[in-house]
Amino acid sequence: MHRWSELFIPTLREAPADAEVASHKFLVRAGYIRQLAAGIYSYLFLGNRSFNKIMVIVRQEMDKIGQEFYLPALHPREVWEASGRWAVMGENMFRLKDRKGADMCLGFTEEEVMTSIALKELRSYKQLPQIWYQIAPKFRDEPRPKSGLLRVRQFIMKDSYSFDMDATGLDLSYRKHYDAYCRIFDRCGLKYMVVEADSGAMGGKESHEFMVRTPAGEDQIVSCDACQYAANLEKATSKLDAVEDLKPEGDGKPLLVHTPGKGAIADVAEFLKVSPQQDIKAVAYMALKTSEDGAKKLEQPVVAFLRGDHTVSETKLLGLVRASELRPMQADELERYFQGPAGFIGPVGLVVRSKDLLGLWLDSGKDAVKKEHSQLAAVIDDPRNLNVVLDSALVGRSNMICGANRLDYHFKNVTPGKDFQFTIAADIRNVTAGEACPNCGKPLPELRQAAAH
Repeated sequence: MHRWSELFIPTLREAPADAEVASHKFLVRAGYIRQLAAGIYSYLFLGNRSFNKIMVIVRQEMDKIGQEFYLPALHPREVWEASGRWAVMGENMFRLKDRKGADMCLGFTEEEVMTSIALKELRSYKQLPQIWYQIAPKFRDEPRPKSGLLRVRQFIMKDSYSFDMDATGLDLSYRKHYDAYCRIFDRCGLKYMVVEADSGAMGGKESHEFMVRTPAGEDQIVSCDACQYAANLEKATSKLDAVEDLKPEGDGKPLLVHTPGKGAIADVAEFLKVSPQQDIKAVAYMALKTSEDGAKKLEQPVVAFLRGDHTVSETKLLGLVRASELRPMQADELERYFQGPAGFIGPVGLVVRSKDLLGLWLDSGKDAVKKEHSQLAAVIDDPRNLNVVLDSALVGRSNMICGANRLDYHFKNVTPGKDFQFTIAADIRNVTAGEACPNCGKPLPELRQAAAH
């Protein structure tokens, strides 16, 4: 024990000007942390003491199901290339070279290192299952570090991995982790909820996040008050009420109509006396994929079509096209791919890239596809060749309204799958309050702010 006068606890009367979140203000004023650089903090005596107490709880619960390792924070490029994630991680990964010029990176996560150990050391199914975990620093080049310890570039993370015989064994290991995390959060006294989440670059078909509701949280969650359904907005789904389609006009073929100055969905709906639910919204992007050496970005045009009153979930779309980021198309790109201006682009008449060709680009990049599949070169270079993603809510709809790829004009009588084709149909929309819970059918409440732990 130490006398208070002998301890280094540099308290402050006022919070720093850049501290906006309550936790950030309290940690700085109470002398727990000090900032070294953007997103990089030193944990002083009280901060480190608190961390150690938390780690004791984590270790006690994790030791019940697994074994603790301590792994390097410095990784060679080769292990990340073996998993295909050297390029996928993009600018979020800190990269460097050693004195011999070999590519290295700072540990973003430890799947690659754990797997390399298992590959070399696990020689028989009799050694399975294995659960290995570690508590160590991780590094991510966060584009906008802020809010104290909520968004940082270096942090302490407990990461755990299981190696199992089959899917049944994997489910068992997953459940062990799930229960261990519940015990950890219970012992820490946190009021939390477990929500379905997007796995992102980590991969996998099932993922949960343990969330704490807070105004400072940057995640939005959907949770049903009538049942146990809860999901991050990036993963959330809902049931939609049936929408009555418009009746066809004329011969039922796409009908060109003049809509002067009506580029916004609301303006088009009001002008044509229809609901936005009967309109097709177009959102055009360039999908960016980092090259294998991480030195450059390959771009691929992607357009999402969804109901007029819905919004695109860029996280869902990113996962679908397996790109590192999306950026909106610029005016010259809209002209190239649609030959039309913003507000009036639509799906009729587009040259649609096949799902197989999209997969080839995702796996190897445009130049590699052209080299290995020269007969497809003309298709790849077609200036109107697009990856067209149709939101699943439009499947089965008919006689809708959409842009005509011509200034001040729209089409009526447009039916997806009949009047235009698409590369793939999938759920790419954001859930909104009032829609029906996918489990019980009750209306979902307003979105809630939360932070992941």
